[in-house]
Amino acid sequence: MPNQLKLLILNASSAERRAIKGTLDSLNVFTFIDAQDSQQALKLLKQHPVDIIITGINVGKIDGWRFSRMIRSGLLKTPKNTPILLIPPIYCERIAETTARSYGIDAVLPFEHKDMLPQVLANVLSTHLEKSSRLNLLLLEPLQNTADKISEQLKLNFAITHVTSAKAALNAYNQQQFSIVLLDATTSSAESSSVLVEEILQHNSKQAIVTIIESDDADYAEQLLLSGVTDFIRAPYDPSFLNKVCDHAARREDFMVSYAEFAYKVEQLSVSEVRYKELFSAHQRILLHLNTVVLELDQQGHIRFINPAWEALSGFGVKSSLQNPLSAYCNNEDKGRLNYTINDILHGGEQQQQIEVKLTHKNGNLIWVECRLQLIKNSRNNATITATIDNIHERKQAEIQLRHLAHHDPLTGLHNRYYFDQQLNKICQDKYTYDGIEHAVIYIDLDHFKIINDSKGHHQGDIVLKEVAQLFKANIGEDHLVCRIGGDEFAVILTDMNLLDAHLIAEGVCSAIEKHAFKSEDQIYTISCSIGLTQITTQNNDPNECLKQADIALYIAKNLGRNLVHCYSKEDAQNNTLQTGLEWGHEIRQALQQDNIELHYQPIWDFKECKVAYFEALLRLKLKGKLVYPNQFIPSLEMLNDTFLMDQCVIRNAVACVSKHPELNQVAINLSAQSFLDERLLPLIESNLEKYNVPPSRIIFEITESASINNLKATRKMIEKLNSLGCHFSIDDFGTGFSTFNYLKQLPAQHVKIDGSFVSDMLNDPIDLALVKAINDISRSLDKRSVAEYVENEEIFFALKEIGVDYGQGYFIARPVPVEKVKSELEKISKNKTFYQQQASPK
Repeated sequence: MPNQLKLLILNASSAERRAIKGTLDSLNVFTFIDAQDSQQALKLLKQHPVDIIITGINVGKIDGWRFSRMIRSGLLKTPKNTPILLIPPIYCERIAETTARSYGIDAVLPFEHKDMLPQVLANVLSTHLEKSSRLNLLLLEPLQNTADKISEQLKLNFAITHVTSAKAALNAYNQQQFSIVLLDATTSSAESSSVLVEEILQHNSKQAIVTIIESDDADYAEQLLLSGVTDFIRAPYDPSFLNKVCDHAARREDFMVSYAEFAYKVEQLSVSEVRYKELFSAHQRILLHLNTVVLELDQQGHIRFINPAWEALSGFGVKSSLQNPLSAYCNNEDKGRLNYTINDILHGGEQQQQIEVKLTHKNGNLIWVECRLQLIKNSRNNATITATIDNIHERKQAEIQLRHLAHHDPLTGLHNRYYFDQQLNKICQDKYTYDGIEHAVIYIDLDHFKIINDSKGHHQGDIVLKEVAQLFKANIGEDHLVCRIGGDEFAVILTDMNLLDAHLIAEGVCSAIEKHAFKSEDQIYTISCSIGLTQITTQNNDPNECLKQADIALYIAKNLGRNLVHCYSKEDAQNNTLQTGLEWGHEIRQALQQDNIELHYQPIWDFKECKVAYFEALLRLKLKGKLVYPNQFIPSLEMLNDTFLMDQCVIRNAVACVSKHPELNQVAINLSAQSFLDERLLPLIESNLEKYNVPPSRIIFEITESASINNLKATRKMIEKLNSLGCHFSIDDFGTGFSTFNYLKQLPAQHVKIDGSFVSDMLNDPIDLALVKAINDISRSLDKRSVAEYVENEEIFFALKEIGVDYGQGYFIARPVPVEKVKSELEKISKNKTFYQQQASPK
């Protein structure tokens, strides 16, 4: 019949071939083609295609498994996705299914169940997959582009169901079985991923789950594995490694279950030696192809059976390894742990246990492996242990690297602040500070290190930090903990050491730094350091208090002239004041980090146009429900060298406000001297202008005259960069230096702010009036706009207008207001516009 399907039956037994045809003949849909061995079948398939194939296992020199691999190769006339049904004489469910997937077989049916052939064939034909060996994989990836890349990487081995949310993933999981669930935690929230893993494992505790992460935190990776995740991979990753991890995770449970089934079958068939040998032979062929090492141990922990994967893993031959203890192949530190685990299983402990140990390869290299061990008892209650061993060396190396990164500073190689805090908390515990045992903490800060960064660049600064770290190691010793806790600050825990010896070590560090010659190109220069020292004793063992004391001692050392060591003392008269300042500084820093700020905007008046020209952004902190003004917190921030954090908050919030409020036509932002020469400043400004889509011309940056002349060359370079970006620039508080008129022509600023101390008393002091006029005249001659501060009354306002000053700023014109009140303030000013225009200037 022309519509019949061509069915190839490959079986060495003619009786079994007839039985198969007899079962299917009544359907009247197949044309049968017989082949008694695989070579005959391949000869047919090289010439003609068929629609479906039924094969046994022992079918000639090329067995049924490898015959299926030939079909899937695409080298024959028959399509490579032709459905294949395997009919083995002996059947062990999980082993058969697992191996079938590996060889691209669509279904497995034992010969004894041949009466189910019609239903099985119907199911195979109705679910005809392009690649039947693929495992079902559920992918949670919110980003479509990333999902497409992952799907491309995994498509050969997995049939992928893609979802974009945890809710959709759970719905899909409840409707279909998946060999593996792959979660991309780099684009999903950690919370939603964690909840999804928990719900899946509640449904199926043995579900294989792999998570893609980008964290450097070893604790986070450990928590993933503890939560039940099978494995993880760090982004960025090699595509082949992702394939390997997913395949390994998906099939691992198969191997464990398979071997348990194998042991159960052996026990069932032990009464029949012939059938036992046949079953053993069938499973032996499967074990030959496994990459996982499968072992059986006797009650002494000696190897009684092992598959060939052992030789590939360890380098030792299978025969030479039999009857040897498995622990003999571990390194010395893991032998005891493995023996303890084996004995615990054999003598009433948990029957299934897992342990990670290092095997010693035949060539001497150490290999991290994961052993899964399970107790098996026969009918006579004799116990043995089955085990699987997987190579996890790459994963463990990644974990070790993660742990190192989590505890070390990448630049200097010293331990970091996180590790320092851990160790300080530990050593302050009572068991480490009993009577007679003392420790010490020293804080080290490099004096004027910022000058190196500003003048030589951060690359040279990094070189100096590395050299300093080596000097610390050489002068402190390996018995003590040296850490870099940030920037140019270091901390040391000196264990089991009295105050005098600690002071001598600190003095030695100071001397070593001072004497060391640092080289930069052709120049040699020196630096120094300041050190604060405090003791840890039974009476003083609170870690937070010790940190505070060392911090105070450090800043006292700086105030006393730097390049010296100061020991903390309760009697030190400076402590109370300095401690208050430091605590206040840390509170301010926390407020800035949490973005607890409010910007007020003060209008700048254009005398000629008789209107508001632009606004100045003025910072206030919100602390405990109150507004705190700059003069109350900037000195403390300068003490902590943290004014860049302040400027970062102001720039971000001011640019965002300009974007949302068109009435803020142009806004001036003050910059601290510390931030102005920081290499992070320009990228910060550029990124915020781009993020909020604000034209650079709407932003004016201001820096004080005294700060600008400290490093005139660098200041000019930064102003030029800001001008090229499109921003404007203003010199604030001009005139306080008085001798700096000649510098003004070197700075490409658009505005010059006349210091308010001259403006406020200009009508009473002829010298101040002369200075205001002089600064205004010089600004005009240099084609710059003059801005007068402290315009506090009507008389000063009209005097400045008569002098010809371009802009004015002060309470007479308008007070600073929050952005929500800017519109109403502009309306109020507009009502007074006639007054500003018509009022005669005072004589």
